[in-house]
Amino acid sequence: MTTINNSPLKPYLNKRTVGAAGSIAMLLIVMLFTTPAAAQDRIITLDEAVKLGLENSKTLKLSQSRIDQAVSRFEQAKDQALPSASASFGYNRAQIPANKLAFGQESLVLPTSANAYLGTVSINQVIWAGNKLRYARESTNLLTQVARLDAVNDKDQIKYMVINSYYNLYKVLQSKKVVEANIATIDAQIKQSQRFFDQGLVTKNDVLRFQLQRSNIELNGIDLENNRRIINYNMNILLGLPENTQLTIAQIVEPNHDAAPLANYLDTAMANRPELQQLDLRTQAAETNIKSIKANLSPTLSAAGSAYYVGISANPIPKSGNFITPISLGLTLGWNFGNLWTNKNKVNEARLQREEVIINKGITADNVRNDVNQSYQNYKAALDKITLLQTSINQAQENNRILESKYKSNISSATDRADAQTLLYQAQINLELAKADAGLAYYTLIKSTGKLNK
Repeated sequence: MTTINNSPLKPYLNKRTVGAAGSIAMLLIVMLFTTPAAAQDRIITLDEAVKLGLENSKTLKLSQSRIDQAVSRFEQAKDQALPSASASFGYNRAQIPANKLAFGQESLVLPTSANAYLGTVSINQVIWAGNKLRYARESTNLLTQVARLDAVNDKDQIKYMVINSYYNLYKVLQSKKVVEANIATIDAQIKQSQRFFDQGLVTKNDVLRFQLQRSNIELNGIDLENNRRIINYNMNILLGLPENTQLTIAQIVEPNHDAAPLANYLDTAMANRPELQQLDLRTQAAETNIKSIKANLSPTLSAAGSAYYVGISANPIPKSGNFITPISLGLTLGWNFGNLWTNKNKVNEARLQREEVIINKGITADNVRNDVNQSYQNYKAALDKITLLQTSINQAQENNRILESKYKSNISSATDRADAQTLLYQAQINLELAKADAGLAYYTLIKSTGKLNK
């Protein structure tokens, strides 16, 4: 028969149990509050990044607001062609304390009070005003198109910012991989050189050279990690992701090594750059403004109709014999011929504004050509670097292999071995950076032609 011991715990055991329970409870609380803040890892492709960047861009939302305002102004310009109308109804009461007039033997007695109701309804329609209303609609429509092109330009800028950040993060992550691989390699070299030192085959200085090389690589890794954190945080803000998200870049596709002739990119840019299209629209708007000012010399013709209700009874409801309703219809032809000598300077000013827009287009076109040419040359140079660096990688790998074999055979010095490893390490970094630079240079070239979002 089993006896159950129900005796209380000893004091020191009781304290230990309570302390352990308290530690567990505290651990659970810490885990509860720290788990949501833990970093989230996310692998993201370039297409996903661009989509998120465009969806969460506050700049694009502001651009859409400007478009809506421009559309509203266009609708208001259309409303100006509609007839204007108004209606009013008023009541007047007159008190006449002295209401008796004497004319000799005869007198006129007025009522002590009088009521009057006056109602009016009027409609006015401009029939002809030198097409000024049509010109106003055309001008606001052109400015609406300019606002839409502003949004297109903003969209290009946002997409390019995302692509630029994406490639910069990719460059840092690839460089970190190379650093990690080289640290693993140098650790093996340190271990081997230490063994040689223990056997008396190399000096302590040879071991220190490898250790110094490892320290330099670690310093580079610290800088890369700092850059990664900054770029990662900025990308999270740009894409609308939680700030603690740790982004990992999916493998990027190397750009096509074939580049079309420069003239092709220049022609595409001249036809598609939003800045040039905007200046074309502003030129048309300036032409429309000139026509609108010239229309001031034209006479105007308008039609109007009015109806009145005049009631003198105390009751505002119409009653036969107590009200009148005059109705009037008319046409008005007017001409402000003073514009014949005051309008010409306004026309001259509008023409100067048009010339300014045309000159600005020429300046912008030159800047676009320079932009395209620079982007084109950078892209070609980036492709050439990849080819050259690939050859350098092969050479550095072969040099490293030879010196590694010589070092193991105690033929070459530790200095030569460390230098070969450094050259291979640098060549690997340069190749990864060159690939990313070429990809970014390709998108920069496409952006310079105005085809980034098309």
